[in-house]
Amino acid sequence: MEAKKIRSTFIEFFQSKQHQFVPSSPIVVKNDPTLMFTNAGMNQFKDAFLGNEIAKYPRVANSQKCLRVSGKHNDLEEVGVDTYHHTMFEMLGNWSFGDYFKKEAIAWAWELLTEVYGLPKDRLYVSVFKGDAGDQLAMDQEAYDLWKSIVPEDRIIMGSKKDNFWEMGDTGPCGPCSEIHIDLRPDSERSEIPGRELVNNDHPQVIEIWNLVFMQFNRLADGSLKELPAKHVDTGMGFERLVRAIQNKSSNYDTDLFKPFLDAIAAKSGKTYGQNEPTDIAFRVIVDHIRAIAFTIADGQIPSNNKAGYVIRRILRRAVRYGYTFLGLQQPFLFELAPLIAEYFGDIFPEVRQQQEFIAKVIQEEEASFLRTLDNGLKMLESIKSELNAKGESLIPGKTAFELYDTFGFPLDLTSLISRENGFSVDEAGFAAEMEKQKTRSRAVSEQETGDWVQVSEDAGVEFIGYDFTEAYSQIIKYRTITDKKGDKYQLVLDKTPFYAESGGQVGDTGWLVSETEKIRVIDTKKENDLIVHFVEKLPARPEARFFAEVDREKRVLTMNNHTATHLLQSALKAVLGDHIQQRGSLVNEQLLRFDFSHFGKMTDEEIARVEDIVNAKVRENVPLLEQRNVPIEEAKKMGATALFGEKYGDFVRVITFGKDFSVELCGGTHVPSTGQIGLFKITSEGSISSGVRRIEAITSKAADAYLRLQEALVKEIMDLLKNPKDAKKAIESLIQERNELRKEVESLQLEKASGLKVELLKKFEEKDGANILISQIELPNADSLKKLAYELKNEVSDALIILAAQIEDKPQLAVILDESLISAKGLNAGQIVRELAKEIQGGGGGQPFFATAGGKDLSGLQKAVAKAKEMFL
Repeated sequence: MEAKKIRSTFIEFFQSKQHQFVPSSPIVVKNDPTLMFTNAGMNQFKDAFLGNEIAKYPRVANSQKCLRVSGKHNDLEEVGVDTYHHTMFEMLGNWSFGDYFKKEAIAWAWELLTEVYGLPKDRLYVSVFKGDAGDQLAMDQEAYDLWKSIVPEDRIIMGSKKDNFWEMGDTGPCGPCSEIHIDLRPDSERSEIPGRELVNNDHPQVIEIWNLVFMQFNRLADGSLKELPAKHVDTGMGFERLVRAIQNKSSNYDTDLFKPFLDAIAAKSGKTYGQNEPTDIAFRVIVDHIRAIAFTIADGQIPSNNKAGYVIRRILRRAVRYGYTFLGLQQPFLFELAPLIAEYFGDIFPEVRQQQEFIAKVIQEEEASFLRTLDNGLKMLESIKSELNAKGESLIPGKTAFELYDTFGFPLDLTSLISRENGFSVDEAGFAAEMEKQKTRSRAVSEQETGDWVQVSEDAGVEFIGYDFTEAYSQIIKYRTITDKKGDKYQLVLDKTPFYAESGGQVGDTGWLVSETEKIRVIDTKKENDLIVHFVEKLPARPEARFFAEVDREKRVLTMNNHTATHLLQSALKAVLGDHIQQRGSLVNEQLLRFDFSHFGKMTDEEIARVEDIVNAKVRENVPLLEQRNVPIEEAKKMGATALFGEKYGDFVRVITFGKDFSVELCGGTHVPSTGQIGLFKITSEGSISSGVRRIEAITSKAADAYLRLQEALVKEIMDLLKNPKDAKKAIESLIQERNELRKEVESLQLEKASGLKVELLKKFEEKDGANILISQIELPNADSLKKLAYELKNEVSDALIILAAQIEDKPQLAVILDESLISAKGLNAGQIVRELAKEIQGGGGGQPFFATAGGKDLSGLQKAVAKAKEMFL
């Protein structure tokens, strides 16, 4: 059975059991501070488990895109080394929200695996939670009895809390689970060692394929467990492992999910998969990682240096360096796999097909950039090796290796490989220590302690009324305290709120909560999953009181101006640049708007002006807002509404329209009643922020007026300085021409002075131990002339060792240049020399073995540096 058929069979089976199929949520998580990526199928149903919302359907099934490369679930370093871990994988799952429980979940899992898929029963094992005395949890007798009615008792394994008790996190819903494992070993091996002895022991052929989680408890902040009001089922089955089992393969990578990709890499590299382990690992890393990279880009996460973007960049670079090191792929190659991703996954995940070209272009640019980084790293390694040779050492310090990794992106494994090839080694323990220091620093910044919610009134859900009102009478439903290194933060949930929670790039509202006895400042409003959380300066003295919730209206209005302007901007960009424009991110607050979009070239001044003109024309037209709420998603698509890739939309959406055919978008933000309120739109900057993504920053309304007044004042000031000429441009051009002519005269005088200085210095060389040595403090106008003079002196004197000190722009500067003969014969190194001398001027520097420079802070140390150099060599 092909993989596509295996997937569709799963979905059809549970649809026959009255389950609603729900499409995968984006792989990049939004509105959940506890997660960076979707790492399990249950993530999109988290609010139903937490009780923050009522599940839309009592029974659900889906195939969820998952990524496990950060935090608790981090399989990255195992990927490629073994044959069954992945970064991106699909998780098939079925859920019950307070409907059926263990009996149905267990019976249906066994029916699907053995009767529908036809997996041999004698190869399957199941596990049951055996209980935990420390947590006062009893054995899951119910699950045991249910399994005993299906399988022989010797196929039931009693599992520990680690393996058979599932928890969402440190707090939250949790419960016992039953795992289903399969033994894929040959019959000869199965007869020697029973499969039950290898379950959960990391045997590559005895693997877990399905986990049935029975949500019964809620873990509180103090560690105690509380029974959930309703019991739920949450199952997760690794699609790749299931396909391997059904297709009877010894490796996930031997299935039709991966083979086309392996064949493509083999054709590109000229190497064959299955020949030797280092090469095979490289094949597996590449074909796994390209899936993670492509799916995250399709969901709106571009590789970058921050947070989720940094994780994706790291995955991409890991794939590139394996191809570079083991397969000889030293030109971009990953991007060529994007069409295969679209072909093999486009039916179930249409976003990878719709964005195939964009995905490929982003990957290609990232590959090219990293290959340049690898070249720079190789040059740096050469310099490091030269310094070690000069000292007679062969161990690259861990700190140096970490700097190569952390600052320049040069991976440790490649540093180690190249070092071994050249007779060197790396202090890997020292590298690990530096890495741990960095992790400790990161943990210290991010660690926080979250208290339990304190219930104040009955929780009947939160009503958001902020589209229509900016004030309301409200009751506090619950509150909690969060403590981190900066102190305590306080959060409230209201039964009715006019406060807009940060979402879709628009910042959250601020304002006040006022009761008869106190006034509390709301400093931010955010979404946590689907919960609207108000951040306040302090907890109310009487949380049960009735509060008047009042939004900061001025901030809201200015933010609305900027938000509506982003809609007009996107439509204008499409009109000027083309329909390929897609929003890739935004920030909208009361001060400015920032709009990120897919485009591969710098915008010209003319294009920017045309976009501004189009937006301002719509502002002057005073186009009214057409807001449609609760529109069926399919109807909205037929209307041509623009959706944002990477956003999860429900069955009903809100459509925002300005002009019949101009701007139609799905949006949950707040907007002006008509475009005239924006007043004026002005682009202040345009530039690249990552591969294939440009960023525009712009201002409207009051900020735009202030900007124009500032520009007007600046022009007036310039005109006053120029004595108010009739033609200001011509006057400035004349000044520039005059300055250039004067600069040429100065450069000519400097060259003449430098030439005379060179003649004087040539007389000062001293011969010692086979070297011609010059150590001198001189006067020169800039660093370029210092470097030029050093090279000219070296070219005229054989076996030269030259050390020059100069004051340049009120700062001390040193230059050291050596004849190549002194490097090989005497083991001298210009970089080492200049770093030693730089200590006298409170500075540092470096360079190549034959030429190096240093700068510093202490001018008075120049004479000391010269004296020290003379002690060293004369």
